[in-house]
Amino acid sequence: MKYDIILSGVGGQGILSIATVIGDAAVNAGLYLKQAEVHGMSQRGGEVESGLRLSDSVIYSDLLPSGSADMILSMEPMEALRYLPFLSEDGCIVTSSAPFRNIPDYPEEAVKVAYNALPGTISIDIEAMAKEQNLPKSANMILLGAAAVHIGILSPEQLKESIARVFERKGAQIVETNLRAFDLGFQSSPA
Repeated sequence: MKYDIILSGVGGQGILSIATVIGDAAVNAGLYLKQAEVHGMSQRGGEVESGLRLSDSVIYSDLLPSGSADMILSMEPMEALRYLPFLSEDGCIVTSSAPFRNIPDYPEEAVKVAYNALPGTISIDIEAMAKEQNLPKSANMILLGAAAVHIGILSPEQLKESIARVFERKGAQIVETNLRAFDLGFQSSPA
């Protein structure tokens, strides 16, 4: 079994933390993992993309072929649209519905129209959820929780164990905050 994920967003949103959690869970589950990252302009607000390839058999390339991604997981709705050519026919998009307006004249209406035309899209206002629950730095873990239902090669429990390992060095409070955020996203996601 294989599972390909494209993670996208802008610098500072926590895309690479999501990639670290998924990668850690995959390695601890005994899966093969290949990861490729693009750090846009290498600054807060620049494009960030990470491709993850998970499999129970050897993976020879970290590059995702067009039409092969099982999921696009995006912290920013317009950024996910960049990678549509990589999404498989039965793939899904899990995205934040809240735009990160880092350009003048952000095309918010055009982005909404594009998403309304796409089947299999889960769009969640993770920023509002994070604010309501006093989890301002954990919106990325809310998004990961919402996506966990659909990542068939890893269980939600494996991802939660990985969150605990990845954030352990930052202390018990940070671990608990991120686990709470993950659970919030998981509970809000349609199955």
